[in-house]
Amino acid sequence: MRFAEAANELSRLDEDGLSSVAGLVRRQLALEMDIEGLEELLKQKKEEFRSIAEDMLPSALEEYGLKELRMDDGSTVSVQTFYGASIPKDRTEEAFNWLRSNSHGDLIKNVVSVSFGRNEDNVAKSVAGELQSKGFATSQKEWVEPMTLKAFVKEQVEAGNGIPSDLFGIFTGRKAKIKGK
Repeated sequence: MRFAEAANELSRLDEDGLSSVAGLVRRQLALEMDIEGLEELLKQKKEEFRSIAEDMLPSALEEYGLKELRMDDGSTVSVQTFYGASIPKDRTEEAFNWLRSNSHGDLIKNVVSVSFGRNEDNVAKSVAGELQSKGFATSQKEWVEPMTLKAFVKEQVEAGNGIPSDLFGIFTGRKAKIKGK
């Protein structure tokens, strides 16, 4: 009798429980496909927005000799220059040397870190000036914050100062900005 009850319970679990689980699996897969489709749509919309804001609208305003346009709703559209920059990974040292030799070394962030084990707080405090002589492995990371680099490039370009565009991956563009009423 007990075996029959267990078999009946297992049968109910198979039919009801597995059906419920299978439904959740199908729902998850459907949601995954929906999300992928929405991400692709978002990517397309962002590209369309970029195309209008950075190409079509600035060109149209320029074609008609307009620096700014006020819309019926009180919003205004104008074209602004934007700057971008990124240091190519294979030219980092060269870029940092250029920054240092042209009095812009303060843009470079420099972090040295040391790892200590448990209960080594006292050792950590005493090692600050003796890292190499104590044999601790250290790592050093140097970088320029992307927004800092972008602001620096804008400042230098607008001031007419020479800066190697290939070394800093400099690019400029125009972008339409719409300000609301």
